[in-house]
Amino acid sequence: MKLHPQGVYLVNGVLQDSAPAGVTEADARRGTIAHSILEAHNTSGDMANLRMKFDSMTSHDITYVGIIQTARASGMEKFPLPYVMTNCHNSLCAVGGTINEDDHQFALSAAHKYGGIYVPPNMAVIHSYNREMMSGCGRMILGSDSHTRYGALGTMAVGEGGGELAKQLVGRTYDMAYPGVVAIYLTGKPNPGVGPHDVALALVGATYANGYVKNKVMEFIGPGVANLSADYRNGIDVMTTETTCWSSIWQTDEVTEQYFLQHSRPEAYQELKPADVAYYDGCIELDLSTVECMIALPMHPSYAYPIRELKANAKEILAAAQEQANKQLGGKVTMDLVSKIQPDGRIYVEQGVVAGCSGGTYENICAVADILRGQNCGNGAFKFSVYPDSMPTYLELVKNGAVADIVSAGGIFRECFCGPCFGAGDTPANGEFSIRHTTRNFPNREGSKPGEGQISAVALMDARSIAATAANGGYLTAASEVCDTEYTAPEYHFDQGVYDKRVYNGWGHPEPDYALKFGPNIKDWPEQPALSDDLLVKIVSYITDPVTTTDELIPSGETSSFRSNPLRLAEFTLSRKDPAYVPGAKAVHALDEARRAGNLPEEVAKVYAELAKLGYTPDAKATNIGSAIFANKPGDGSAREQAASCQRVLGGAANFACEYATKRYRSNCINWGMLPFLLDTPNVLDNGDYVYLPGVRKALLEAADELEAVAVKPDGGMVKFTVRLGAMTDAERQILADGCLINYYKHH
Repeated sequence: MKLHPQGVYLVNGVLQDSAPAGVTEADARRGTIAHSILEAHNTSGDMANLRMKFDSMTSHDITYVGIIQTARASGMEKFPLPYVMTNCHNSLCAVGGTINEDDHQFALSAAHKYGGIYVPPNMAVIHSYNREMMSGCGRMILGSDSHTRYGALGTMAVGEGGGELAKQLVGRTYDMAYPGVVAIYLTGKPNPGVGPHDVALALVGATYANGYVKNKVMEFIGPGVANLSADYRNGIDVMTTETTCWSSIWQTDEVTEQYFLQHSRPEAYQELKPADVAYYDGCIELDLSTVECMIALPMHPSYAYPIRELKANAKEILAAAQEQANKQLGGKVTMDLVSKIQPDGRIYVEQGVVAGCSGGTYENICAVADILRGQNCGNGAFKFSVYPDSMPTYLELVKNGAVADIVSAGGIFRECFCGPCFGAGDTPANGEFSIRHTTRNFPNREGSKPGEGQISAVALMDARSIAATAANGGYLTAASEVCDTEYTAPEYHFDQGVYDKRVYNGWGHPEPDYALKFGPNIKDWPEQPALSDDLLVKIVSYITDPVTTTDELIPSGETSSFRSNPLRLAEFTLSRKDPAYVPGAKAVHALDEARRAGNLPEEVAKVYAELAKLGYTPDAKATNIGSAIFANKPGDGSAREQAASCQRVLGGAANFACEYATKRYRSNCINWGMLPFLLDTPNVLDNGDYVYLPGVRKALLEAADELEAVAVKPDGGMVKFTVRLGAMTDAERQILADGCLINYYKHH
């Protein structure tokens, strides 16, 4: 794999370092596929500053209640674009009594009232339904799940926090500067046994840490694309999220056309390809024939190794991975990977799972059946489960015998469910090692609770190698080692009737008088204050990890059951990373409540007295008091807006960071009225510090490059420093000034 250190030109399909005579870089930038799609959806008339409207949207049952509640509070009367609400994240998790199904009924009533599309539980995982029914060449789809990626079907899709979807629901636009575009130039053909997850993990391993494609578009081109099936492309594409890119797009061809014919939507196809001359801000050249069967060790998809290399150096690599994981776990619990090496040198795992939008596709499961046909998973500690991505896929797998082959080998065949990807399905025992064809292997993504002394390890692998391991009774085996497998690749027949009989499609037919159905857990968003002239915040969590994931900011799994109750969910904020955060944030919130009541707390009066020594005279009536966190690089992973909203409803007013891991988390902070400060000198802050920001509202609205700040230490010492807010649109600045997106729409 080659990562070019600078931009490249694609001239009639050939990579070049320079442009042909008479062609400027500006002209060539317009030649990418991404440019043509973004231009078609931009309403600003200025391609440098995009203001986009999407063709459709999608959410699942962790996010749609909050989005609809936000849009309702902002004046929405009907869905102005097709909005798909799937129920694939909380369809099995029983924590919380009736609240999961209560939310599903809320979504069904909203589909009636506002004209939406409701996909019942266990019918399809979110991204499979949108691939099958909503994608189309040249379209754009916005989803409130970070893995919203349909680029392999010619559709630019973006995963964002709920606030961005709420904006579309009230007729506003998605605003951002024009992104960079990086070519992923594919050549060659994958070897037998090498699946889409192997290619994806190789790409993630090569790009995540160095930020090569961060917040950019990955554009897949080159002769190697033609050697991949639609399912194979989809499997690579959905994992582009883990590179931290913004979106993805692929050139389309007869394979794409056949996919839409197969799904009875031939009108959705059009050829997409770069112009004769196109300029890319970077380029990754990948010969598919060089990709090996891969494994991503705990606890990130980028910790990727060829399985061959891991087996050859098992003790060294597992010891390093174990040390890295335990450092990240912070001493709460200990992960033991080295013990998985058996006396004969083989690596033993206790669980294999193939599931969701990345693993549960038709071709993946057919390959699993081919490997397991006539085999035996054994009756030891190892267990194996398969979750198909949609009921049409399930039906075809029943018809062609794949389900029978898997079950006959000792595998468990389950329903369409995203749970194994976020910690709500097939939780291993404490200390066990699970290999999964899912999208993520962050801590707690397998369902354990590190804060309560539980830990199990998850590695990501392709379905083929997981099946090979299952056939070998749990001893780690690459699919490339199983040389006698005949991959049958049975033809797929899509039966839309499965959806027609169960999915409610009210798009274009809202019923304004239809009553929304509220379960007892569904609560409105609490009111949030506007930004005051000055601001005083207290650092109540100081996180020194290189990267902080959204799963650490607000854990997934069973906590998601309370997603529709903002204050109840907020009780879990940072609970597995910093249990002191919630009581600390509540204590600061109480200080502000006292201030609003006209009683300046003694703790705050002492801070004011220290600030007076530097000539500052804070006006308590014009100085909100809020909590804040510091993290080096927060927001990697999930798009869930709760990572920010939970801080906000506890009184959070700001994040301080060296950088933000993703655009979507920073957008979540902005939409919930939390100032996303950047600072170059993190050593000036510590946990327990107060930070005073004089004139913050004026500086924000006037787009000041730097803002003045003073850190007041618990011992009375003070440090003056500066912070930045980075590039923002005028609307984003006003959202922050108003206190949150809901307030912004009330006022404007």
